[in-house]
Amino acid sequence: MKLSSQEEFGLRCLVQLGRHGEGISLTIADLARLEGISAPNVAKILRVLRQAGFVTSTRGQSGGYALARAAGRINIGAAMAALGGRLYDPSFCDKHAGIDRLCCNMSDCTVRSVWRLVQGAVDQILGQLTLQHLLASEEAVTVPASAGRVSLPILPGGVS
Repeated sequence: MKLSSQEEFGLRCLVQLGRHGEGISLTIADLARLEGISAPNVAKILRVLRQAGFVTSTRGQSGGYALARAAGRINIGAAMAALGGRLYDPSFCDKHAGIDRLCCNMSDCTVRSVWRLVQGAVDQILGQLTLQHLLASEEAVTVPASAGRVSLPILPGGVS
């Protein structure tokens, strides 16, 4: 599984805005320079983030983009969903049925159950993180202790 460049660059833009503080605006050119991302790509990402309510934009000479709310109130899971969606969603099987209209494993699919487990673990962790967590140093950023270990089902033969 891979993260898209839009998801990675979108989080980086949010972190950059968060580092500059509430009420401070950065232009597309500022963010492009600071993050090493092309200006058209930054513009596209900021449009998505603005439409999803994570950033606000102001026109004019002193305009730019700023966080729409405090970093502690911006959920990373919600931001990632806005930037690129989920790793697994219920329509996954419709898109990957193979040459048939319906997947031949629709009634009993162990692969689908793996993707559901993975998505659940990702949702659990990302749902607990805020932009405030990402404003710390890399060393300081840890998954909140309440995330704990993901429980896997016990398989026949005692293997989990």
